[in-house]
Amino acid sequence: MAEQDPLIPAHGGYRDLKSFQIAQLIYDLTVRFCDRYIDHKSRTTDQMVQAARSGTQNIAEGSQASGTSKKMELKLTNVARASLEELKLDYEDFLRQRGLGKWKPDHPALMRFKALRCTTVDEVRQWIKEERDLHGRTQTDTDEHGPGDVSARSVSVRGGPCPSSQYAANAILSLLNLCCHFLDRQLAAQSTAFETNGGFTEHLYHHRMNWRDNS
Repeated sequence: MAEQDPLIPAHGGYRDLKSFQIAQLIYDLTVRFCDRYIDHKSRTTDQMVQAARSGTQNIAEGSQASGTSKKMELKLTNVARASLEELKLDYEDFLRQRGLGKWKPDHPALMRFKALRCTTVDEVRQWIKEERDLHGRTQTDTDEHGPGDVSARSVSVRGGPCPSSQYAANAILSLLNLCCHFLDRQLAAQSTAFETNGGFTEHLYHHRMNWRDNS
């Protein structure tokens, strides 16, 4: 019985979760984004980086805590979801306050980004570089960083300049939408499991009763 129904059920394994993998990429991209486009002295930098970090950390902590507290797993997964929603607003604010467009899901450049299924910062950087090369450099191309950086380079898109910050922000927003979708599914699955099987206290009680019946 003990082998089939362990006292502490299987838990952890968060590194295999799509939500964690995407959240970690978002965190890495956000650190880089803030380093290039947001005033280092601004509270916005700290808030964005901390919101991105909260996404990864709470997914991991919730997964690990699930072994002894399904309630805590639900709570922490929801905290991760809320943190990433906050981060989405920050990127939307960045675009709106600078007069840069937030792309619709079917925007051609965004469709190409989604098709790549980027998993690393370098892959996102390469996509931005290819989009710049696709549309050609403009006279506003004054960035001092090297090729491939998520930087302030500009390209002509649909007749107007499109800074790389716009590419980066829209790409990260796309990743945030995807990550939030996976977290919504996780929360639904965790809620169903809790309703069906109960929490750890109930599990302990049934485990104790089974042990007494089989002793």
